[in-house]
Amino acid sequence: MSAVTGYLCKKIDTLNNKTNTYLAKTVSGLEGVLAKELESIGAENIEILTRAVQFTGDKVLMYKANYVLRTALRVLKKISIFQIENEQALYNMMNTFPWEDYLTENQTFAIDSVVSGSTFTHSLFVSQKAKDGLVDRFRSKTGIRPSVDINNPDLRINIHIYYNDCTLSIDSSGDSLHKRGYRTAVDKAPLNEVLAAGLIQLTGWQADSNFIDGMCGSATLPIEAAMFAMKIPAGYFREEYGFKKWNDFDKELWDTVVKQFSAEITDFNFEIWGSDHSAKAIGIAEENIRKAHLHKDIKLTHREFDKLNPPEGDGIMIINPPYGERLEESDIVGLYKMIGDTLKQNFKGYKAWVISSDLPVLKLIGLKPSKKITVFNGPLECRFVCFDIFGGTYKDMKTEKSKG
Repeated sequence: MSAVTGYLCKKIDTLNNKTNTYLAKTVSGLEGVLAKELESIGAENIEILTRAVQFTGDKVLMYKANYVLRTALRVLKKISIFQIENEQALYNMMNTFPWEDYLTENQTFAIDSVVSGSTFTHSLFVSQKAKDGLVDRFRSKTGIRPSVDINNPDLRINIHIYYNDCTLSIDSSGDSLHKRGYRTAVDKAPLNEVLAAGLIQLTGWQADSNFIDGMCGSATLPIEAAMFAMKIPAGYFREEYGFKKWNDFDKELWDTVVKQFSAEITDFNFEIWGSDHSAKAIGIAEENIRKAHLHKDIKLTHREFDKLNPPEGDGIMIINPPYGERLEESDIVGLYKMIGDTLKQNFKGYKAWVISSDLPVLKLIGLKPSKKITVFNGPLECRFVCFDIFGGTYKDMKTEKSKG
């Protein structure tokens, strides 16, 4: 740790030490990765849930979580837990809660609701009833009610109801954290940035070898790999966060967090490649890479996958080939067989990872996977599988595996 960074850490520690409970949401299958990220920035009482990780920390930790976590979709701050029996109890809860501590009558808000169990069955109804309780409180106190703004509210409220248990939270992120700020255009069926970052970490890659994406599309995977390798914070290109509109926003504290992690950005000593057979995709990829200021760090090539030869040395490759649900090519069998043949011929020494929701066609690659991980790409259940591409003879491969 540099002397500058050490000073910043000490300064941060003295600015805020109030502990709160937070919930970081993520993609199904990435909960363990997110928990490790949270541990690395000092989160405490970490608890892995379904598509989320709960933790405790102070305000500076909340700022850090929004700025640096690569696998979080949003970070919620829990503010109250209630027991409710019916819709009137929900209204009363919202009407008696001190919303003036978080919101003024001249600001806007939005309410997102998630319900499960038997007490309530419709999230939109919950949001509407909760909104009535909140605005009626302001109307009775000030004569003026705050307005609803679904797209860009000053305060985004989250209500989670499980049977009779109701958790009230406020969203510190605003827009989903997958919106990094560098992607200006997309090719068809792009990977979510959070999922891309999670896949990279699931491989175990430590930025200690080459990284290749042979079907890069709009270059989300190469960009996320470069940001990971160079320790560029996930929110480095992002301007807006929900907490910046909160009445307790501490600009000095936020600026200190940004300076701390900006000081840790470093160089990468290996190569990151993105390649695609589509000229349109490469054009989009170039645009996004330049927006991320990584055009000197990522090499783009326009060529068919079977014509791609990676740089010398070992490394990993991740590809997101077309799935059966979105495949335009008529020969899906030929595509996946070609992937297998190319891996065997061109990628000796590499670990090749493939994500696909089309489980039967993965077998057409013709290689035995060394790892299989279940993740979700949107609503699609996928397998993220690893193929160790050994060079030399079968005997050499067995010897190498026995060493591991």
